[in-house]
Amino acid sequence: MQPEPRREMISWEEMDKLMDHLVPQFQREFTAMVLITRGGIVPGGMLAEAMDITHILTAAVDFPAKMESQKSSAFMMWPEFIQFPADDKLRGLPTLIVDDVWGSGRTITAVKNRVSAAGGFPATCVLHFNPYRTLFGSARPDYYAAITDAYIVYPWEIDRGADKVLLGEI
Repeated sequence: MQPEPRREMISWEEMDKLMDHLVPQFQREFTAMVLITRGGIVPGGMLAEAMDITHILTAAVDFPAKMESQKSSAFMMWPEFIQFPADDKLRGLPTLIVDDVWGSGRTITAVKNRVSAAGGFPATCVLHFNPYRTLFGSARPDYYAAITDAYIVYPWEIDRGADKVLLGEI
């Protein structure tokens, strides 16, 4: 049994510092932004405001759970796009794809590939990059504010949802 990952709680003040570190990294302009639900909504909104991007779209991606009868790893499952922008909303546009964390990298990579297939010019952006969990070798986000090995709890997640019970044990 693997030990529980270290948890790190991020305050709104720390979020401001992460944004202050992230925004100056952008050396190109983006016409569109795709926010990955749910983790990318808050940081994407903050970035859209800071970068004056108004063409904001969302993508909802699910990786089906491994069935008991399957012997292959759940990491090999194909993504299911529950919601995704139409190709004409992405075609020809420099598009920033935003999520909160790059853990395994599966979700943001699936979205990046789909934006590219639609004719967009994608770049990836996360608040936290976990190079110890990535499934994509040396691949990394194009933009990120911090590197971590911890499970990050953002200020909008504190005292809400399923984490509320778990946080009480810390």
